[in-house]
Amino acid sequence: MTRIACYCLGMLLLSAFLSACQPATASEPDQGEALNLDEITIAGLQEKYASGTLSAAAVVQYYLNRIAAIDQSGPGLNSVLTINPDALDIARRLDEERANGRVRGPLHGIPVLLKDNIDTGDQMPTTAGSRALEGSVAPDDAFIVKQLREAGAIILGKTNLSEWANFRSSHSSSGWSGLGGQTHNPYRLDCNPCGSSSGSGVAVAANLCVVALGTETNGSIVCPSSANGIVGIKPTVGLLSRDGIIPISFTQDTPGPMARTVTDAAIALGVMTGLDETDAKTTASEGQFKTDYTAYLDSTALKGKRIGYYTAPKGTHYKVDTLMESAMQTLREQGAEVIAIEDRLPSQTGSLSYQVMLYEFKDGLNQYFGSLGPDAPVKSVGELIAFNQADEVELRHFHQDILEQAAQMGPLDSDDYRSTVSEMQRLARAEGIDKIMATYELDALIAPTGAPAWKTDHVNGDHYTLGSSSPAAWAGYPNISVPMGFIEGLPVGLSFYGSAWSEPVLIGLAYDFEQARGARRAPEL
Repeated sequence: MTRIACYCLGMLLLSAFLSACQPATASEPDQGEALNLDEITIAGLQEKYASGTLSAAAVVQYYLNRIAAIDQSGPGLNSVLTINPDALDIARRLDEERANGRVRGPLHGIPVLLKDNIDTGDQMPTTAGSRALEGSVAPDDAFIVKQLREAGAIILGKTNLSEWANFRSSHSSSGWSGLGGQTHNPYRLDCNPCGSSSGSGVAVAANLCVVALGTETNGSIVCPSSANGIVGIKPTVGLLSRDGIIPISFTQDTPGPMARTVTDAAIALGVMTGLDETDAKTTASEGQFKTDYTAYLDSTALKGKRIGYYTAPKGTHYKVDTLMESAMQTLREQGAEVIAIEDRLPSQTGSLSYQVMLYEFKDGLNQYFGSLGPDAPVKSVGELIAFNQADEVELRHFHQDILEQAAQMGPLDSDDYRSTVSEMQRLARAEGIDKIMATYELDALIAPTGAPAWKTDHVNGDHYTLGSSSPAAWAGYPNISVPMGFIEGLPVGLSFYGSAWSEPVLIGLAYDFEQARGARRAPEL
């Protein structure tokens, strides 16, 4: 895309938003039955809202109809766990606001799905997919949910996930939860949706919403984004608050947006940033966070950039290698210099990260259960383990060895915990990504996000072939997955990652690649 084309796109987005701020007389909602909103973007919806040809109520009804038709029946994707019973009423109120001349911003009237480990202080429970938390209603919205609501987003419902964000069993199947069952990949129903934000990835890919939120500790945003052919942004830890999110690791956890385009993901990211006194990590984002990341959407961003190709996954899957070579040619055609990087993070970094996660999982879960008050369904990790042992479903396919290991960990004020965190971060940052970026004078690193989705297997669990999320996850640094192509009908993503707070750079690079590559293709459902 030329500079002129990029300018025109920017003006189109700006025009859509400015015109949306003017009152419009919307036609009577047609209950969503005659609409076709496949692959629609935020800007596309705002244009229709502004012209009065579409209402938020009609859009919500459209998505509710589509969820009923292809998620709950039809192919049965099983990606949506809970529908917000207030969604239509909220949409109608936002339509009234627009009619009265108030438009809150680019997310006004935009339906969003949340991974079901993110609290909402409404009628929807927050369960992490566990039968132990069935019906558990949080006392308040998570901080990022408050940000979304204030921006005019409509919380449409909550998505299924790998139970406890895939940190319960070492033999689990991604996308399975005791409460929600198995989520299916929309490109091939017998294949896995990957990662713990599996329902969010599938819902976005299948056009069940415009934007969804996921969470990531290591791979749980970028892997389902790759496997489902969408964009996922895993930000720097601390850019977005983790308040009101059922935790795994205070050191590595972060929420992030998932969308069909880099533009839509960037819009959602900017809405959710901000300092939160309940999450100490966000203090580090002061002076770093942006409220509008669309300013960095640049179709010439790759020109003159030095991009490091992290070769660690190379040789694992020859078809991924072939696709990766093609993607790197696209980067070169856009003006980037691609440098092969053989350096690897110290081998012990992964084991240190796992120990940190066990420590923090126990502490974080116990704190979360405490936040639910005296009527919490379970009040400790020990009670959760006992519930699972007695339940007829929870241990049907997979055990709970990770939970049991976590239960044995000591307190967070122990010397062992503190030294483990410190050493892991030193290896992942100073001796890892920061060193590599400085040594080779890089603007970003790239790697294939993963391999094509594997066959779902409830006997043997997941069959990961390759993944590249760990360096950024261990360091707490940003990672963006963008569709780069298909292998035998299954999507594969390209990951862009770099140093802390480099989201503006990565978003620009990812957008340039996306526009040049044009690899997104909706599943046939």
